[in-house]
Amino acid sequence: MGGIDKGLQALNGRPLWRHVAEALAPQVDELVISANRHLEQWRASGYPVFRDIQEGYQGPLAGMLAVMQQVASPWFVFAPATRRSFRPFGGALYPAERDAPVVWAHDGERDHPAVALVHRQIIPELEAYLAHGERRVMVLCDKWVGAR
Repeated sequence: MGGIDKGLQALNGRPLWRHVAEALAPQVDELVISANRHLEQWRASGYPVFRDIQEGYQGPLAGMLAVMQQVASPWFVFAPATRRSFRPFGGALYPAERDAPVVWAHDGERDHPAVALVHRQIIPELEAYLAHGERRVMVLCDKWVGAR
């Protein structure tokens, strides 16, 4: 979008990220933002903002890794700032946390691996995956085929 940060674009008079935050906030203990551009705008949200640790934009997996490396939590729920609607995760994802380190959304037709519940145990494998130049979220998720 020509340098425009989609999550900051308005929908019904509010930035897209705010719709996501409002949907996720009741379902998580802490909400943080992963961003590499327009940092002052993201910081104005009042939420902690984490930049990728690795140099250069390496995609959503690098953002996930940066958050997991800097936030002390065993489990993380990730969702893009442009996702406009969510069903509550509770029943769909959390029971699976005992069975697989990565669980992602599926709408009945397609996988949505950027909407995922991820355990921090994947950090070493995610670091290696990115170090080898890999960036595809679904390929990585398929390594941990758990619940969808």
